[in-house]
Amino acid sequence: MLIFIAKRVLGLGMILLALSVLVFLLVKTAPGDPIRIMLGETASAEQVAHLTRLYGLDRPLPEQYLLWLKQALQGDLGVSVRRQLPVADLIAERMGATIELGLASLLLSILLGVPLGVIAAVKRNTWLDAGTMVLALIGVAAPSFWVGLLLLSTIGLSVDWVPIFGRGPAFGPALLELVRGDARPLIDSLRYLLLPALALGTSMIAVITRITRSSMLEVLGADFVRTARAKGVRPTMVVVGHALRNSLMPVVTVIGVQFGALLGGAIVIENVFAWPGVGRLIVQAITQRDFPLVQGSVLMLGAVFVIANLLVDLSYGLLDPRIRHE
Repeated sequence: MLIFIAKRVLGLGMILLALSVLVFLLVKTAPGDPIRIMLGETASAEQVAHLTRLYGLDRPLPEQYLLWLKQALQGDLGVSVRRQLPVADLIAERMGATIELGLASLLLSILLGVPLGVIAAVKRNTWLDAGTMVLALIGVAAPSFWVGLLLLSTIGLSVDWVPIFGRGPAFGPALLELVRGDARPLIDSLRYLLLPALALGTSMIAVITRITRSSMLEVLGADFVRTARAKGVRPTMVVVGHALRNSLMPVVTVIGVQFGALLGGAIVIENVFAWPGVGRLIVQAITQRDFPLVQGSVLMLGAVFVIANLLVDLSYGLLDPRIRHE
């Protein structure tokens, strides 16, 4: 198991290194001069030259990259051109909101997608199966921003207790308040999370539903399931205890892949619902041509995605011992 983990961690390091190179080059090739943006158009040539030397922007690109990478490994992602605040601090303020939204969407996708897929498989070739697959097809095809706008214009404007913009109390502290006997912060947090999480997770719900159905149909036709039925095992136990357990591996794979899509979709959804996360911060940084902030934010989102995939890989080893012994 240790060798299995070591291989995955080594692969994680290589991916993060490649990601850092890609992010650095994309920002460097973007049009615009960050020094000019920082000082304004009225700055003198001497001021521009001084700050260019101060930030090391007059050095060769490989040297700039190595300097930036060294600082990034020490937790220094530079200073925002517009806000004049450390990039790491700005990201830290917003990352909790993005992770909260992503985990809420992920949990909602699993809680809805897996049962719908199981029902569609068990009720194969019935109206339940057909209806579920039609909805799943629509969910896969519908862009997340369109789903968000649809939810805003229907549920958001017609149901008073569902807020349409902003973020309520943070989920973690709200959960602690529930333990202390006050449920109001948690209720407020869930109210604000409902529409953004549903809009962000719609596509993932559809994908998980389709994959769960396909995997369940394959397992339900296996010999050990037929044997369990022949022995008189209750149908519920056959489905839940035998078929579902052995059909989870493809679902876990999809969850790992789709988590990256969730992070990408969060950039759009956070702007639709004015959710104060890293995705909204990236859009603001791009429109303001705040290159250090764009660079740091994209790198951190990429790191979260890669780490999430590492956790999925490790879960394979727990679900299937054959994988960790390879």
